[in-house]
Amino acid sequence: MLDGLGSAPVHGDLAVRDGVISEIGKTTGPAAQSVDAGGLALMPGIIDNHTHYDAQITWDPLVSPSPALGVTTAIIGNCGFTIAPCRPADRELVMKNLTQVEGMSLEVLRQGIRWDFETIPEYFDMLERRGTAINIAGFVGHSSLRTYVMGEDAPKRAATPEEIARMRALVLEAMHAGAIGFATSTSPAHNGHGGLPMPSRLADEAEMRALVGALKDAGRGVFMLTKGGHTKVSFLEELAAACGRPVVIAALLHNSTNPRAVFDDLEAIAQANARGRRLLGAISCCPLSMDFTLHSPYTFEGLESWQPALPLKGPAYEAKLKDKGFRDAVRAELSRPAHFRLFNGQWDQVEVVESARKDVEQHSIGELARAAGSDPLDFMLDLSLGEKLDTVFNAMLLNSDEAAVGEMLRHPASLVSLSDAGAHLTFFNDAGFGLHLLGHWVRERGALSLEDAVRRLTSVPAQLFGIRGRGALKPGYAADLMLFDPAAVGRGTKQRVFDLPGGHPRLTTPALGVKGVWVNGTRDLQTLPGRVLRDFSA
Repeated sequence: MLDGLGSAPVHGDLAVRDGVISEIGKTTGPAAQSVDAGGLALMPGIIDNHTHYDAQITWDPLVSPSPALGVTTAIIGNCGFTIAPCRPADRELVMKNLTQVEGMSLEVLRQGIRWDFETIPEYFDMLERRGTAINIAGFVGHSSLRTYVMGEDAPKRAATPEEIARMRALVLEAMHAGAIGFATSTSPAHNGHGGLPMPSRLADEAEMRALVGALKDAGRGVFMLTKGGHTKVSFLEELAAACGRPVVIAALLHNSTNPRAVFDDLEAIAQANARGRRLLGAISCCPLSMDFTLHSPYTFEGLESWQPALPLKGPAYEAKLKDKGFRDAVRAELSRPAHFRLFNGQWDQVEVVESARKDVEQHSIGELARAAGSDPLDFMLDLSLGEKLDTVFNAMLLNSDEAAVGEMLRHPASLVSLSDAGAHLTFFNDAGFGLHLLGHWVRERGALSLEDAVRRLTSVPAQLFGIRGRGALKPGYAADLMLFDPAAVGRGTKQRVFDLPGGHPRLTTPALGVKGVWVNGTRDLQTLPGRVLRDFSA
């Protein structure tokens, strides 16, 4: 058994009564059911602290595929991209924003979301009524607050003092209803419908201070931010000092063209902690690899030079992709260093996956362009335009330097995070991040001990977010458990399945070596044994 607290593994029994761990070590008395786990390892269930199941959970209470991948608790609403609060008149806009920023199908959202709510308290109440396979906690989402208060102006301007006051009141209302904290984004990669920035990106410092400050008034809660390069850790430290609450800073991913940037951020976070703050940098243990077509090229949409193409559709969009001035601007931007961006001109790491030209499949754009005597951007755009933009590419974007990622995982200021489960469903699926940590980074690379990796997936997020009675194998704690084979645990090869509303596709990865998952003591997750968590200690 691995207790989730970093202790050395021990052999023994574990008893569960009424969904709670009752005994550990040598148990007494008869059992109504027993599981022979000889040769296997038992750990607390994985707590996934960065998901986007806000929409999916309204039609899929099983929140597939996370439970099969060992996740027993998920935090939704990250980056501030929620679906509540939302007025009926704003539903289409909110869905179109999610389609752009989180790579979700608009048709899936239209067919799937059950709009049995308007406010955040009503949303949480709805989730409780419908039930859930795993435990769910939710952030207050900044972009949704702005849309609720400011309407169509939300992605266009700064808020007035009166609007800020109304948003602050909504944050407090949500915190009293059981939200886990407040989440926002300043990342230039986060664009919404029509190429406009997601609303939170328009917030000025006064708005940010007021809304984060509401957590101080609430007396609890975590502030989560996905930051752009212009957002300094020093400013986030000021917010942490003012509100007295923990701050989670995402998304810290290694960029091989600017290799020290992520470590500079982690060191700045560590220095803030030495001054008495509580900040953590959200990192990923997975390489960021993304399938995409030019119908929705999320890989490039954070580039300033790509912005003129974002609002365009059909022939106008294709004409922009053919335009030499547009292409030259993209090339020029990629030639300049950046603190953070998804794609950095590494054309040998962009591969053709599906094409009408079978001779180019499984070859990189860099390789193909050199063979053709062409510029790689021109080659990619021309290939796709010749195939009505249906060509499927895969880009290895960030976190590809394993030595660097290993160093990030061991950094004391890092938080293993960023699965993005529930989002980017046709681009990638890292919902199995915990299994990847246990299989690849522990067993294959030896970067972490098994007990430390388990601790980072369980008690570390539980303590940070104030999730009571979970994240450890202790008497009195909820029986959220994962039974696995340490010699086989991992995630399998990605697969495309067609199980979204309307038969639409998504990518998934099967679990390897997982022998059982229990939520609140129940193994049959079809019975929806999870709970909507609304009471936190942090």
